Amino acid sequence: MIIIIAVVSSLAVLTAIILVLKIFRTQSKRKNEYKNHQITKMDRTTTYKANANNQVQMHTKQDQTYKRSDNGGKLHFVRTDRERFELEDLLRASADVLGSGSFGSSYKAMLAGRNPMVVKRFKEMGNVGKEEFHAHMRLLGGLSHPNLLPLVAFYYKKDEKLLVTDFAANGSLASHLHGKRKPDEPGLDWATRLKIIKGVARGLDHLYEEFPRLSLPHGHLKSSNVLLDEDFNPLLSDYALVPVINKDHAQHLMVAYKSPEFTQHRHTTKKTDVWCLGILILEMLTGKYPANYLEQGKGGKPDLGTWVNSVVREEWTGEVFDKEMKGTKNGEGEMLKLLKIGMGCCEWDVARRYDIREVVEKIQGLKEREDDEEFSSYASEGDGYSSRAMDDDNFSFSVTS
Repeated sequence: MIIIIAVVSSLAVLTAIILVLKIFRTQSKRKNEYKNHQITKMDRTTTYKANANNQVQMHTKQDQTYKRSDNGGKLHFVRTDRERFELEDLLRASADVLGSGSFGSSYKAMLAGRNPMVVKRFKEMGNVGKEEFHAHMRLLGGLSHPNLLPLVAFYYKKDEKLLVTDFAANGSLASHLHGKRKPDEPGLDWATRLKIIKGVARGLDHLYEEFPRLSLPHGHLKSSNVLLDEDFNPLLSDYALVPVINKDHAQHLMVAYKSPEFTQHRHTTKKTDVWCLGILILEMLTGKYPANYLEQGKGGKPDLGTWVNSVVREEWTGEVFDKEMKGTKNGEGEMLKLLKIGMGCCEWDVARRYDIREVVEKIQGLKEREDDEEFSSYASEGDGYSSRAMDDDNFSFSVTS
């Protein structure tokens, strides 16, 4: 009797095991078939784990997914001269965290067998619709200029936006101006800074040509949004995003909305980006970081006019320029010209401020070094050339509250 009970029990257990295995195989087959028509959702399901090389691997929770047929769900390429890849490739790629700014976080994705790409996750684009977003991204993807960082692809979901761009080998201008360097690592010399500002001006001018109806063709021009390629050619990034950024967020954090015309009169003009260019010029020449202008929510309203006045109050001699800027011999006159151009861009009175065409022509006319005769005239004036620089153009920089 005991033997019979044992045999029956064993048969029951064996039957249960076979049934469980059959159910598991059926579910696995269905899951694999279902997975082929899905894509992993990135919103709030993506985590980043550091490996031994201080890189991060992007991982997603596979239990939260949506179909490709949903509103979004795949990468949309806007350029035909780049090798295509899938969103899953980005999810599997190891990535270096490049930084986190007012718009979102940026990652350098190392795709197997391909050049590295930059993926930027935007946090404040939730109010823009799919059709509007797609249309604007196609416009950006159609831009082609040597001083604009090209948009390669984008990803749209209501609560998640990704922009994929090329990777700039030498990082941002801000990191070279204000970042820590090795003791034997030189700062940017005058020739390189002039090359950069000329490229920035050309890129900004192209945006004005391509977006004539936008009052802010760039909207967020600052040194951290000027990237440098392997030859230190400048590439403007985060440009022309005002139409797709949530309005409140844009007005709180975007650079253009710190201009005097907006802080005082709540409006921007076609010359507002020129104001931002002027600040960039002053920052590059002086090596000073416009902290009150760019830092947010730290004890009062940021007031760039105060920072501009602090530059103007300096003695207008060689002391005003960044002491770490080398290669300035016989170039002080051209540096002074660029400083005057920067001040003209920062003119408080919009009517008297340079327009984009004026400033581009003036910048492109600059040289690394002036002729010997011209240099002698500047050098002989000594400190006197400072007053001439101010009086000729009669700049107005008074700040009123």
